[in-house]
Amino acid sequence: MARIRQADVEEVKARTNIADIVGERVALKSAGVGSLKGLCPFHDERSPSFHVRPQVGYYHCFGCGESGDVYSFLRAMDHLSFTEAVERLAGRIGFALHYEDGGPAPETSGRTRLYAANTAAAEWFRAQLSSAEADAGRRFLGERGFDAGAAAHFGVGYAPKGWNGLRDALRAQGFSDEELTTAGLLSQGQRGVYDRFRGRVVWPIRDVTGQTIGFGARRLFDDDKGPKYLNTPETPIYKKAQVLYGLDLAKKSISRDHRVVVVEGYTDVMACHLAGVTSAIASCGTAFGTDHITVLRRVMGDDASAAGEVVFTFDPDAAGQKAALRAFGEEKRFAAQTYVAVAPDGLDPCDLRLMRGDQAVRSLVETKAPMFEFVMDQRLAGFDLGTVEGRVGALRAAAPIVADIRDSALRPGYTRVLARKLGLDLAEVTPAVERAARASRAPQDARTNAPRAGGSAPAAAADVEAPAEANVRVTLATLPRTADAATERDALMGILQYGHQLEQDAVAAALALPMTHPGLDAVRQAVLAQPDRTRIGWASQAAESTREPYRSLAVELLTGSFPALTEAEAIASTRALCVHLQVRALDRRKHELLGAIQRVPADSTEGREVRVALRDLDRQRAALVETR
Repeated sequence: MARIRQADVEEVKARTNIADIVGERVALKSAGVGSLKGLCPFHDERSPSFHVRPQVGYYHCFGCGESGDVYSFLRAMDHLSFTEAVERLAGRIGFALHYEDGGPAPETSGRTRLYAANTAAAEWFRAQLSSAEADAGRRFLGERGFDAGAAAHFGVGYAPKGWNGLRDALRAQGFSDEELTTAGLLSQGQRGVYDRFRGRVVWPIRDVTGQTIGFGARRLFDDDKGPKYLNTPETPIYKKAQVLYGLDLAKKSISRDHRVVVVEGYTDVMACHLAGVTSAIASCGTAFGTDHITVLRRVMGDDASAAGEVVFTFDPDAAGQKAALRAFGEEKRFAAQTYVAVAPDGLDPCDLRLMRGDQAVRSLVETKAPMFEFVMDQRLAGFDLGTVEGRVGALRAAAPIVADIRDSALRPGYTRVLARKLGLDLAEVTPAVERAARASRAPQDARTNAPRAGGSAPAAAADVEAPAEANVRVTLATLPRTADAATERDALMGILQYGHQLEQDAVAAALALPMTHPGLDAVRQAVLAQPDRTRIGWASQAAESTREPYRSLAVELLTGSFPALTEAEAIASTRALCVHLQVRALDRRKHELLGAIQRVPADSTEGREVRVALRDLDRQRAALVETR
């Protein structure tokens, strides 16, 4: 298979801003000069430790250690081959790739073909919505307040009633039955394959980057014995537990406002967006769960400093109440505050907009109530509070809800609210809430204190043998807190991040001097080995080539926050640090010579040579100091 020319690989990377690619999945905010940070997409965390440095085209998580360039990020997120990652970015910027040996472009592999098939299907479905047969689909949309413009904005289409319309259209474009079946567009029957979606309104489901990965479809005709809503099955690119309808359109609002509105259906998402609530999303054919929360938290930038809001809209029926209780069980995964919005007459956002207009939808979201208050009322509704037995049962059911309120400052107030709702004295309710809190903590405490499986309880720190250095992951946090280490650390960080903007003679002179810490010296050697420290990508190559166990340290130096307020200040500081390293080396040499001069006769040849060397060192030092 022909390979992409290396020069093209480097050119595409140089033209791509890694912050744009990462920012499609992670809400990034400033983390100092030239640095951005957000919640890590590779592990679950409460506070952001994932850093992106666009100038060097690199990312690194200071929590889990994952790092790489824009290609490795795409490969990890979308499970692409290296070639697919390069081709996707090249297509994004309109760059024509060349392949070595004059060979043709390699055949596009698996996942890329699935994306292409879904994109082609979405275009075909959209085109069918204007056909005569699609009158039922247009009527369905119109009856819910959606005109042609709204349908186009959301990419809504129509799947004809025939068995092979989509199949024939996509086979004519070069897709095989196997590819279309794997993409979830065809189903397998006893007589062969056939279109999965038939006689339905179809919504394209896109990932956070806007790529179509599947579909949701609504039954239109009475003779259709299939389910009311039919979704794409699980495929290599469609995982319903991680997919949120409308996220591609909502992500900018969610990231900007730190607010997301979770609704229950495709038409509810459309209604909210058209009414001005552009942060609305919905799960697709499955309950809102843990993986959905993880995706949303990254897009929101959901950490304690963001003061975010998550608003759930639930139907007031039994299914809606069940969904609310399920969401309450997961709400602690958010750092944001969680709320519930329910229309007084039980209308969902789509019907509410149709009957009362856009303002009613906006008001629904603004008149939200804290989720724990909503859940508490739902629990109390199942008891007869007019009887002693009912009040006692209600207290037992509702006390754990108050005990689970994350903000401890709110618990006393809601304990009083619960007492008032039950008609009980506060002295009766407070102990019940405290008991529930202790019961909730007990399982976690037991897990924390239990010895690990297959071993005894942890030994005292003094009894634990320190691991061999070769097995230790050396990071910035493990460096000694000495003035020498701090100087070397900041100098290397500045050189890796701004070295291409510095005088190369000064950088080379600083790098020629050994450093006191073995890890920092290993990074120095890797940087010194780079033949051209002005070309694009040199710093990431230096970090990646640093020998173990010091590679993580090199990556953290490459992506960490340099102690400066502006880029100009960072460059000036790095220049001064390079001089400081040289001055430090001269001072150490002078100290050695001063010791030597005490041991030799002043009028000896050796004594005269030492005095000459001292004067030369003083001249060099003075010249260096003038350059600071």
